[in-house]
Amino acid sequence: MSYLSPFMTLLINAVKKAASPLNRDFSEIEQLQSSVKSCKDFVVSAYGKVDRTLRAELGRIKPSYPIAVDGQPRPKGAYFIVAPIDGLNNFAHGIPQFAISVAVFENGAITAAIVYNPASDELFFAEKGKGAYKEGFRNHERLRVSARKDFSDALIATLVNYKSDVSEYVRLHDKLIGAADNVRIQGAVSLDLAYVAAGKFDAAVSLGNKFAEIAAGLLLVKEAGGYVLEMNQPDIRTENLDMVLESGSLIATNAELSKKVYDLIHK
Repeated sequence: MSYLSPFMTLLINAVKKAASPLNRDFSEIEQLQSSVKSCKDFVVSAYGKVDRTLRAELGRIKPSYPIAVDGQPRPKGAYFIVAPIDGLNNFAHGIPQFAISVAVFENGAITAAIVYNPASDELFFAEKGKGAYKEGFRNHERLRVSARKDFSDALIATLVNYKSDVSEYVRLHDKLIGAADNVRIQGAVSLDLAYVAAGKFDAAVSLGNKFAEIAAGLLLVKEAGGYVLEMNQPDIRTENLDMVLESGSLIATNAELSKKVYDLIHK
C-alpha cells in the first residue's frame, strides 16, 4: 500500500471537493444538448464552480502558492498548476472523458500531481521520488508504463489541437497511424498521460497543449518509469520537462519506444 503524505491527502481532498458538484452537473448535461445556449451557459458555470473551489481549497493548503495562469509568465518560486476541467468539450457533450488536473511546482520541478476523472471515479496521483499510483478503496495500485517494444504493436494516444498548425497535425497523425497498431483521440491530454503511466496507452504524442493540462500527467509518467520528450528537442539523450511545459508538444512513452517514436516523427 502506498504511503500518502499529509500534503497529498490534503490535495486529494481538495480535488474531490471541487469534483463533487461537477458530478451532479455532468449528470444533467445530456438534458441540455437540445439548447446550445443553455448548454454553453451551464458548462461555463460548471467550470467556474470547479475553478473557484480549487482556488479556495488550495489557498487554504498553501496560502503562499499562487496559481499559474496559461498564457502568462509563470510565477517565481513555488506555485500550483491547475486545469479545472481538461477535456471541456467532452464534458459539454456528455462524454465521460474529462479530468481535474492539479500539479505543484517547487524548487524548479513538478513535485506533486493529481489527475481525477469524476465521471469514472479514477484518481491518479504521484509525488516526486515516491512513485505514481491509482487510488483504490483499500490498496492503491502502483503504476508502471507498458513494456511494449515494437511500435507496430503499440496503442498511441494523440490529440487534435485546433490552435496548432493543422497541416503539422495531419503530418503527425499520418505518421502515427501508418506505423502504430492503433491511434486514439480521446480529447483530454491529462488522462492520456495518466493512461500512459498506467500502461494502458503505450505512448502519448501531442502538439501545443496548455501547460496546465499536461503538468500533472508529466510527473505521473516519470514516476511510473516512463520518458517524456519535447517533440522537437534536438538532443534526446536527456529530458527537458521545462521545455515540454513551455511548448506543450510532447512524446510520453517507455524507454524502449521513446527513440522509435521520436525518429518516426522526424523522418
